[in-house]
Amino acid sequence: MAPMKRPRLASVRALARCRLRLKYVDGTVFTVDMAPLIEDSPGLAGLGDPDAFCTARIIPGEGWAVEWPSLDIQIGADTLWLDAQAQIAPDENTRSFARWRVRNGLSLTEAAAALGMTTRTVSAYGSGERPVPRYIVLACKGWEAERRTASPKAAKHTGRRAKAAA
Repeated sequence: MAPMKRPRLASVRALARCRLRLKYVDGTVFTVDMAPLIEDSPGLAGLGDPDAFCTARIIPGEGWAVEWPSLDIQIGADTLWLDAQAQIAPDENTRSFARWRVRNGLSLTEAAAALGMTTRTVSAYGSGERPVPRYIVLACKGWEAERRTASPKAAKHTGRRAKAAA
């Protein structure tokens, strides 16, 4: 089956212990453990309530996101796909690489530009088609460290927006 250009959901089902069963339009099925994301993201705290979590649904007529309408929370199908890739990755380097993309909200093109490689290579690393070398994981960590310490002036000069330090 040819890979999807952009992950789109066919269905979603909330499971116990903050897990989602996701079926994509290409027939791929993943179960994603949302607990770590909920714990690390204050804006998602409401999803820790089992009654609220079980209201997960796909935005009607779309498939580009899962939403929890009463909480005004939406998570994109592509972000969930990346989370699934990180959780099923065969090794720690692949998991780290996928988490880096999720944490920073990077598309294939943005990740490729950040690391100075082709989108095809980023895609191969993210899908597990090729093993992620340790130096790539270190480059991801260095990229994040640089972003954290960049002043607004330096970020403007390099074309990047500086994130507020947590």
